[in-house]
Amino acid sequence: MNKQVRRLAIALGVLFALIFVNLNWVQVVRGSDYRNHVGNRRVLLAEYANARGQIIVDGTAVARSTKTDDELKYLRVYPKGPEYSAVTGYYSYVYDKSGIERYEDPVLSGSDKRLFGKRLADLLTGRDPKGGSVELTLDKDAQDAAYQAMTKAGARGAVVALDPSTGAILAAVSTPAFDPNQLASHDAAVQSDYWESMKQDTDPNTPMINRAFSQLYPAGSTFKVIVSAAALKEGVKPTQKVFAPRYYWPDQLGSGPCGNNGGCIHNFTTASGPEECQPGSDQATLTFALAKSCNTAFAALAVDKLGYDKLAEQAQLFGFDGDQLQIPLTVARSTIGSSDLLQNDNVALGQTAFGQRDVRVTPLQDAMISAAVANGGTLMQPYLVNKLLGPNLSQLSVTTPNVLSQAVDADQALQLQQMMRAVVTAPEGTGRGANITDIPGVVVGGKTGTADTGFTSAENVEPDNWFTGYAIANDRPRIAVAVVIENSNELKLGGAVQSSDQASSQVARAVMEAYLKAGRGD
Repeated sequence: MNKQVRRLAIALGVLFALIFVNLNWVQVVRGSDYRNHVGNRRVLLAEYANARGQIIVDGTAVARSTKTDDELKYLRVYPKGPEYSAVTGYYSYVYDKSGIERYEDPVLSGSDKRLFGKRLADLLTGRDPKGGSVELTLDKDAQDAAYQAMTKAGARGAVVALDPSTGAILAAVSTPAFDPNQLASHDAAVQSDYWESMKQDTDPNTPMINRAFSQLYPAGSTFKVIVSAAALKEGVKPTQKVFAPRYYWPDQLGSGPCGNNGGCIHNFTTASGPEECQPGSDQATLTFALAKSCNTAFAALAVDKLGYDKLAEQAQLFGFDGDQLQIPLTVARSTIGSSDLLQNDNVALGQTAFGQRDVRVTPLQDAMISAAVANGGTLMQPYLVNKLLGPNLSQLSVTTPNVLSQAVDADQALQLQQMMRAVVTAPEGTGRGANITDIPGVVVGGKTGTADTGFTSAENVEPDNWFTGYAIANDRPRIAVAVVIENSNELKLGGAVQSSDQASSQVARAVMEAYLKAGRGD
């Protein structure tokens, strides 16, 4: 009898142990999965039972919640959805969250620990809890100008603008853009149909790509600003003549025309062949070489004067190959390429000097280059959130501007400004479309870039085109802008057909003018 009792007790003990393990597995190990599962309607209904906080630009909500009569009590609404989609992201019960909706979710949802007292007070008084709000650094005039210019031109690409003195992001546009209202719909079929129409997983042209922060591009000749900065540190003067031949052989394994030799570097190719930098000479001043964008001059500087270490150090001071930026959105890391390759391959180093080979940048990074030059050489940490606010608009936090690095000293920054000024004013300058002449006291500098994307001409894919630049008004840096236009040769801008390099500089000018004419930064 005792033996049977012992067996029963052991069996019951095993069953209780299994029940205990199962409960812990369900509640502890898998609890989060079950709680967050899209099929868990209890959590879904609770999430939509309270008003989510606003995302605010210049005092106006660009994302807010409105009350409904359906089962999900609040609907997320984006009044200018596509224009701000690269920043706000979307809030969807099918596809989760992205952008600020994701990265500032604790404040927007009201779950942030700093809002505990408010939640407790609402519980005790019976009031409906509300989320806090996020005030962005974006400027509505700059954002409007950037979005309108890119969409009117039919351009695929991005625009990013910064306040050089603080690092605040003034504009961030990615086109084509998506409409977050479609993904916020309470109709799952509407969400699904829209998601599929965006070809999220397969189409490289999808609007779901955040081209402003997440997409990496060859930098093209905008990288020559960095080579110029490194050359100035080595004692080269803006008026000093540098080697600028029509053809440059980094490894000195040949001479004369490049032909089809991949070890030779040449300048921009016209119908009659590669251009001379300075007609009738194999030399040009550093300022002239930057204004005309002579590839050979900068390749020779990188290989014969600077070397990998000095070029890489200068690029890092401008933000390349450093810690990954969080603004708070995660920004793709810009890079100049493999150190092993560039230390041992002069051809690769020469190609890197004009932003090709393995150089990859985000539009944000390209704007940071001009921002540092305009700000006396000081590079500020970019940021997108100005303030976090409680439901009663009390301040939870305010972002304090932070220095990221001293890219160049003040004298070298002034020299770079003079050189970049020539890009938009000199007869040989390639960025004249960015110049502002109708606002007194404004000085514009910049650099254009045409970046080979690696596609063959047989595929009929044009290069990417860049402009990075800044506006200084009354001796104060006001705004820095980067524009990239993907694979486009001719675009419509202002009613006229323009080449894409003209279009990128004119988009930048439109953004700078809108910001300055609105009296921003005064």
